[in-house]
Amino acid sequence: MTTDPLLVATGLHKSYGHTPALDGADLTIRSGEVVAVMGPSGSGKSTLLHCLAGIVRPDSGEVRYRGEELSAMSDGERSALRRSDFGFVFQFGQLVPELTCLENVAIPLRLNGTRRRAAEAEAVKWLERLEVADVAGQRPGEVSGGQGQRVAVARALVSGPRVIFADEPTGALDSLNGERVMRLLTEAAHDTGAAVVLVTHEPRVAAYSDREIVVRDGKSRDMERVS
Repeated sequence: MTTDPLLVATGLHKSYGHTPALDGADLTIRSGEVVAVMGPSGSGKSTLLHCLAGIVRPDSGEVRYRGEELSAMSDGERSALRRSDFGFVFQFGQLVPELTCLENVAIPLRLNGTRRRAAEAEAVKWLERLEVADVAGQRPGEVSGGQGQRVAVARALVSGPRVIFADEPTGALDSLNGERVMRLLTEAAHDTGAAVVLVTHEPRVAAYSDREIVVRDGKSRDMERVS
């Protein structure tokens, strides 16, 4: 694992109206590591993830990805970055209901200009890797929650991202399916060298991480992992 920082947040402040969400949060992510961002509801952890991904601009402070400040990029540049270098897994998958699972996984590649046949061939490989190749032709409403979330993980990984942002990826699953999703996600990320920023409030999910960041009242604290 490289020691060079991949994604660095410094002194992030963000408020919604008069309500502060972040109050000086800092975070450093390196290639290949899984970092769990933990904290109670309303602590600012999801806002921190959205700032790191360039979805939300902080009111002050900065986020640098590979040395370049996200706030200095145009909206188009940040959107392109999210298509090429970032992958996303959300609590409820957010798959496109009208498309098959195969077509859902191929979306990031298609958006980047890959031809359909090549995109779907790569999508099949990731569906196999995530153990859901058997649902490739089905639509999201026709599969179980655990299967749908593994399809969402395949979609996040298919374009070879450098960073995967996972916001409560097991929050809608039972413990058995949650464990399976986390095992497959972290194994695939380690194999590809991608970093994972994992927002969760569940200790059993955070146990899959290399280290933990606790966010409370908009401030972050790096927790030492005790072996």
